[in-house]
Amino acid sequence: MSTTVRLTTAQALVRFLAAQYSERDGQEQRLIPGAWGIFGHGNVAGLGQALLQAAVTEEADLPYLLARNEQGMVHAAVAYAKMRDRLAAFACSASTGPGSTNMLTGAALATTNRLPVLLLPSDMFATRVAEPVLQQLEDSRAGDTSVNDAFRAVSKYFDRISRPEQLIPAALAAMRVLTDPVETGAVTLALPQDVQAESYDWPVEFFRRRVWHVGRPVPEEAALARAVALLRSAKKPLIVAGGGVVYSGAATQLRALAEATGLPVADTHAGKGAVAWDHPCAVGGIGSTGSHAANALAAEADVVLGIGTRYSDFTTGSHTVFGNPDVAFINLNVARLDAVKHSAEPLVADAKLGIEALAGALAGWHVDEGYRRHTHQLISHTREIEEACFSRGHGPLPSQTEILGALNDALDDHAVVINAAGSMPGDLQQLWRARDPKAYHVEYAYSCMGYEVAAGVGAKMADPSREVVVLVGDGSYLMMAQEIVTMVSEGLKVIIVLVQNHGFASIGALSESLGSQRFGTQYRFRDEETRQLDGGVLPVDLAANAASLGADVLHATSVDEFRIAMEKAKAADRATVVHIETDLYGPNPPGHGWWDVPVSDTSALDSTKEAYATYAAAKQTQRHYL
Repeated sequence: MSTTVRLTTAQALVRFLAAQYSERDGQEQRLIPGAWGIFGHGNVAGLGQALLQAAVTEEADLPYLLARNEQGMVHAAVAYAKMRDRLAAFACSASTGPGSTNMLTGAALATTNRLPVLLLPSDMFATRVAEPVLQQLEDSRAGDTSVNDAFRAVSKYFDRISRPEQLIPAALAAMRVLTDPVETGAVTLALPQDVQAESYDWPVEFFRRRVWHVGRPVPEEAALARAVALLRSAKKPLIVAGGGVVYSGAATQLRALAEATGLPVADTHAGKGAVAWDHPCAVGGIGSTGSHAANALAAEADVVLGIGTRYSDFTTGSHTVFGNPDVAFINLNVARLDAVKHSAEPLVADAKLGIEALAGALAGWHVDEGYRRHTHQLISHTREIEEACFSRGHGPLPSQTEILGALNDALDDHAVVINAAGSMPGDLQQLWRARDPKAYHVEYAYSCMGYEVAAGVGAKMADPSREVVVLVGDGSYLMMAQEIVTMVSEGLKVIIVLVQNHGFASIGALSESLGSQRFGTQYRFRDEETRQLDGGVLPVDLAANAASLGADVLHATSVDEFRIAMEKAKAADRATVVHIETDLYGPNPPGHGWWDVPVSDTSALDSTKEAYATYAAAKQTQRHYL
């Protein structure tokens, strides 16, 4: 029996990827369930041929999915990985030059969010026989440079396959990084177009069924003892639950710990839903756009237990939300990078096993009853704030918060809401009522405009049983709506709630607060007299655009009409857009936190001078946690 098989590099890669599996807690699943792609001259005869051959001959099971934008397909792949707790990751193939560089933003998003995706950008000829070729960047300083070197900065692993046999160690290294909870992110294997089509005698063992085991590191006993001692000494402790709780599948353990000890639980965007919004210990989102309850508790907390959080500036209120001068941190995180932040007592471990260990060591201990009552009072006031936002009776156009309230009412606990950028993440962090760890899918590490529609594709593919609702404003929609076509072609029933306010609501409000008078943040004609973009509203019909891409479209002009439209959208069996116009100027939920966005310290504008005075005062409360 032959111990080798002759295949092209692309054919070998397809066969290898189809044989990879991940395993955690005894559950196996396909690690690479398929390949997204857009074909061009750089990959059509390489990976394109290999995927075709695999489908026709059934020699490898690696389904191909056609995207409409290379950035969009990476977003779809990342959303899939997020829904699958980082245990599965799609491959994404693009042609040379602009096709490949279109994936850069998606790569940065994946790595920033620590979500796995395998990127296969096509590269220039390894032989260099016909340089310069179409779409090649010539660099007078180095002959081996290509545009794909830009992926190095945004990838957790990068390699260029200049000879077929290099694929063996590179592919194995790629799988190692994709399945490592600490190191995962975008993995890039740049594939020169001639090497893709070049054959080699591959060892058969390279294509064997391979299972990558995703372990659960246990906490060190001494570190656990230090953490427990610090928690037992606390008078006003607070838990901050991050995405690590969700990815570890530790929601049940976190709820049990909170119930046994009375520890209040605040959440980040990535951690929302790990503890149901109406749980007695749930205090809501924390940080720059956090809730009244969470930020009030953070201001006085003496011990903060961060679980699976990387403490972004929105979580810490740019290092202002934790106001106690003597605050101490315990960070339970699988990554030491995060475990040691804020001079914390690090507990480097899997979130699920770490919480179980803490619960066992804290048996019999609970917070003071006075602190528990104080927490419940803060929660009660927070609920009053939320209800006021949901029922403003604002007109003539409804406020965005009223639409969010109606949307929350319309969806069951199993539904998924997707968002990433603009004013919505801030409103959602305060107002969205999630009971399920997968119900709140807000990408707020890279906060990438254009993520939402494409992410709806990936989320629905990851769990077809869930109602998936993409919540997108006109700013993000105009960035990238093309994957509506993919929803239609793949028969994916996704609801897109398109909230149109004819401008950038979030940056407009921020601009005004920083003294920049909403300059350049509204969709307007250029006025002939002022020569500024402050003329009439542009006649942009986004609903018509969505219909032209193949979606069904429902229109609503009021909150009541929106409720009716949502019921129709839920009953539909295909991609459906619900279009509603809202007031660009809010009103928004009341602010309880601060975000550090520097203001010009010298200006000829009175509005900027006033904003700088406010900014300088806020900076006084900012500090390192040492």
